[in-house]
Amino acid sequence: MNPVDRWADFLIGAALNREKKNIVWNMVGSFCYAFASMVLSFLVMRIVGEDEGGIFAFGYSTFGQQMFIVAYFGLRPFQITDGKGEYRFGDYLLHRILTCAAALLAGAGFLLLNGYSAKKASVIFLLVCYKVIDGFADVYESEFQRNGHLHLTGKSNTFRTLLSVTVFLTVLTAGRSLLTACAAAVAAQAAGVLFFDAAVIRRLPSVDPGRSAARLWPLTRAAVLLFLSVFLDFYIFSAAKYAIDAHMDDAASGYFNVIFMPTSVINLAAGFVIRPVLTYLTDYWMEGNYRAFRQMLVRISALIGGLSVLAVGLAWGIGRPVLGIMETLLGDAYAGSLVRYHMPFVLVVLGGGFYAVLNLYYYVLVILRRQDVIFGIYAVMTAAAAILAPEMVRKGGIRGAAWAYLILMVVMAAGFVGGAVNRMAAGEKAARLGQERKTE
Repeated sequence: MNPVDRWADFLIGAALNREKKNIVWNMVGSFCYAFASMVLSFLVMRIVGEDEGGIFAFGYSTFGQQMFIVAYFGLRPFQITDGKGEYRFGDYLLHRILTCAAALLAGAGFLLLNGYSAKKASVIFLLVCYKVIDGFADVYESEFQRNGHLHLTGKSNTFRTLLSVTVFLTVLTAGRSLLTACAAAVAAQAAGVLFFDAAVIRRLPSVDPGRSAARLWPLTRAAVLLFLSVFLDFYIFSAAKYAIDAHMDDAASGYFNVIFMPTSVINLAAGFVIRPVLTYLTDYWMEGNYRAFRQMLVRISALIGGLSVLAVGLAWGIGRPVLGIMETLLGDAYAGSLVRYHMPFVLVVLGGGFYAVLNLYYYVLVILRRQDVIFGIYAVMTAAAAILAPEMVRKGGIRGAAWAYLILMVVMAAGFVGGAVNRMAAGEKAARLGQERKTE
């Protein structure tokens, strides 16, 4: 056995206690990924200043993430719920190669047309490359989960994140060059995909690498509404950040990203709850076990709601001292720069709770294969976000951005919950009528 195969077998591990490993590694991987997303902009501000920190924050967590979604094409929930094997892994992989190429072209085009300085555009493009590689890794991680190896998804998330973030921070600290550090992070991210994804999936006998170009169009057609929906979802989620980039300075982007950090914690906690049960919810619905489906959905909703209430309470009660500590960690130059945003901080945390709820019901609609409902909600909310966020940022700055985010999340959550409940009722009714016709 060659060294690559031995390494892959080591990562796969024994089949014993796989369910436990799936839960544990999913938690570890989700935590590492969310923690990195949460603190990287903060650390960049600390190391190279508020302006470059703001550029990094916009490139990494906003525009770069938007291009990740182009690469990702909304296919993860479709792929992991493809229990019947309608498409092979090779089909998904070929499709992902093409969407990643499209993401790179779209990112370059946006930056060429947007009038940024050469340095800012170069940094943001490297961050686009970093995120697109992350989107490429997702096709492997989705296949791991589809085949019951969620622990491999968690390991990939964990080790790729640790590798690329360590390289990035080491190079940034040593040379104080954001451009060089971003280039090093891209190289580390590519190496992570090779070592923790591509090398491993070859050792899973249940994975079918076969592919056919003829399957590209049917797969695209099946997922296009999901892609458009996820793309629009992230635009709505980030509309306040885009408005700040357009109407305020780079430093404001950095500050808003700092007070936005708790949303990563809320989404992380929600992911711990949602991801492991998606296959169960899918099975319950496909089997017609609607009672079990509803019971699990109610339990998950209550848990996410409880976590959100706790997060808002903590943000209100101890938000000021926490923001004060963050100012101290950033350095003397940042004294008083964050505490003044305590109320926007609370509003953003509350909005994050509503976003976690709508995420759950988004997956419910995916399981029900109601992409039309998902897209309809996002289309309406995109128009609202494009008007509301810039207007509120122009009038209220960062506080206006926080209010815009909260309003958008509340309205969108209401749409998803209402849409999912309505379609569930319609699906159950249709199933009952079909059963009655069979028995007549």
